[in-house]
Order: sequence, then structure tokens, then C-alpha cells
Amino acid sequence: MPISRPTDLAGALEVLAEVPTADVLAGGTDAMVEISFDHRRPEHVVALRRIDALREHRVSPAVLELGATITYMQIETELAEHAPGLAMASRTVGSPQIRNAGTIGGNLGTASPAGDTLPWLLAMDAEVELTSAARGTRHLPLAAFITGPKRTAREADELITSVRVPRVEGPQHTAKIGPRNAMVISVACVAVIVDTTNRVVRIGMGSVGPGPLRATDAEAAVSEAIDWEALRCPEAAIGAFGRACAEAARPITDHRSTAEYRRHAVGVLAARSLRRCLNA
Repeated sequence: MPISRPTDLAGALEVLAEVPTADVLAGGTDAMVEISFDHRRPEHVVALRRIDALREHRVSPAVLELGATITYMQIETELAEHAPGLAMASRTVGSPQIRNAGTIGGNLGTASPAGDTLPWLLAMDAEVELTSAARGTRHLPLAAFITGPKRTAREADELITSVRVPRVEGPQHTAKIGPRNAMVISVACVAVIVDTTNRVVRIGMGSVGPGPLRATDAEAAVSEAIDWEALRCPEAAIGAFGRACAEAARPITDHRSTAEYRRHAVGVLAARSLRRCLNA
């Protein structure tokens, strides 16, 4: 199996233009499992680890730009001040070894419904940057980028080069639940952002649909109920928010959980996370 190890973005794009069937390898934490179980047999691999530009991040007052191969460990140690919810989600990913290898671009490219960073990215209205040697660069909202379970809008000759996240003020919280306390694939997860800049609550939900989901009706209703000066909300409105999030979920039953439990759990996580963002 040929393996290309380009040292710059142009070299990676050149390989993908010549071999559009090649598999892209970032951290490899998902790919190596599939290869080990013979679920995937790559004909050619383009490894991105040597491309330093893809590990960079840029922070401006308006936008946080994350290179595609930034690892979970980098996010939790270097970006907690700028993206607290994303850092919180990153801390729950696997073991330290996995967090040192796994990348945000890999999480996006795998597009698993249980992807830990995806609810936060969706709630924050993130955009995915895709680059091709032939067509240049384009940007897609995350909701348009993920087209189904483990399916994306990335073309064969494109690379995910970065993800851009608008910055907002206000508390954030992420939470997940699974059959054990650590190193777990979630059966339900949420990211809640209390956006004091725009005075809206945002929520992204994971593992309860074919991809990450927003609960827009729930967001709108609870945003009206919050006292934005005091950052407080009536308990009845928080409970209604959790129930509305549960109703917006589209869970399935699989080997990890029943659909009924997932629906219940995501509602509980949503209400609990919102409480933790507000003043008691």
C-alpha cells in the first residue's frame, strides 16, 4: 500500500489530484480501528502529520480558526480560554494517547454521529474550509458539510484544511453520557452556549440523529425566558427546554443504547448543561 507523506499543503493536494481514491490520514484513531478489523482496505494513504501549517490556529476578536490537524490535547491545553466548550468536549475523548493523536479535522471527516466536537461546532455555527488543487478553497456550514452518518460533502480531491468558528461571549458547557465513566463513545452528548453577545441560547446534540442536531424551537423559547441581565431562568423554562430538546432528537436503537433512552438522556443533559451555564 503506497503511503504519501507530504510536508506542505500543495504536496498533499497534488497527491489527491493524482489519486482521488486515496484515504486521508490525520490522527488515524478511527481509521486504524477500521483497518485492523478489515472494514477498510486503503489503496493509497496520504498522511498529513508532517504538514505544520495544518496544526496552526489563529485567534481574532471575531473568529477562531483551527487547523485541521490540531489535536484534542492542543485544544484542551492551548485553547481553553478561547473555546471553553470545545476544550471541555476534547477532555472527554478517549485516553491521553488518543487525545494526543486524534484531530478536529479527523472528527469532521469521519462524521460519526457520536463525534465529540461536532455538537459544539454546530451550535457555534462553524464553517468547514475545504481546499482543492483544481478549484481552490470553499467554505461550508457544518450543517451542509455533514450529509449523513459518516458522510460528508468533501470531494475526493479536497482536504479539510481548517474550521472557522465565530466567537461569542458567555458561558458554555458540554456533557456526554455512555455505559462507563471514561474512554466511552457517547450514547448522547450536548453542547450548550449561552450567547450573551446575541442574547440567545444555542444547543448542539450528538448521538441522537444521523449527524449533530440543533433544537431551534427549544433555543428560541428558552432565550425568551432568560433574564439576560441577571443570567437567570425560571426552572419551569429550563425543564421545558430539556423536553423540547428531547422532542427534537432523532435517535436510533443500536448495540450501545435504545432510542428511548437516548431521547430521555439528551433532554436531561440539555437541561443540566443550561443550569450550569446560568447563575444559581
